[in-house]
Amino acid sequence: MSNAARARLTGAMQRLATGDKRALEEVYRLTNVKLFGICLRILGDRKEAEDALQDVYLNLWRRADRFDPERASPISWLATFARNRAVDRLRTGKVRAGSVPVEAAAELPDAAPLADDLLIDAERAERVHGCLDTLDENTSDAIRAAFFGGHTYAELAEAQEVPLGTMKSWIRRGLAKLKTCLEKGE
Repeated sequence: MSNAARARLTGAMQRLATGDKRALEEVYRLTNVKLFGICLRILGDRKEAEDALQDVYLNLWRRADRFDPERASPISWLATFARNRAVDRLRTGKVRAGSVPVEAAAELPDAAPLADDLLIDAERAERVHGCLDTLDENTSDAIRAAFFGGHTYAELAEAQEVPLGTMKSWIRRGLAKLKTCLEKGE
């Protein structure tokens, strides 16, 4: 996990411990995909995983003050919290058919992206869009349409009513400026 991503999640966890409702929203947004994946792999049922995830965040709201950033990373602590909640549901027998035996819960692979990877991807996307905003409008629009919209250079040139070579030059120069901007931000 990048230092910035870890700091953001740690800060949200610490604000949550003081009762900040917005911090709970932030923690949820940053971690729900990963934690849901853990619950789903253990419980084997989407509805059960949703119920377990709800339990995780309800208990987190009450117990956020127990998080110690000196002892564990926030995502590791939350993943353990989610795993334990899902395993507890298995042990109490409150789970519908389709779940895995409790003994198999520790062996289930988690193919979902790690929450820290999602945070890093979000930071990179934010940096890319920030750098795109520094380009002139024609270049920025052309790069966005080509790389995010899937349009060809020919389609873009026709839409902008410019020669194909001009469009290619705008994008090539824009990508060079984008690269410089991104390298400065690393």
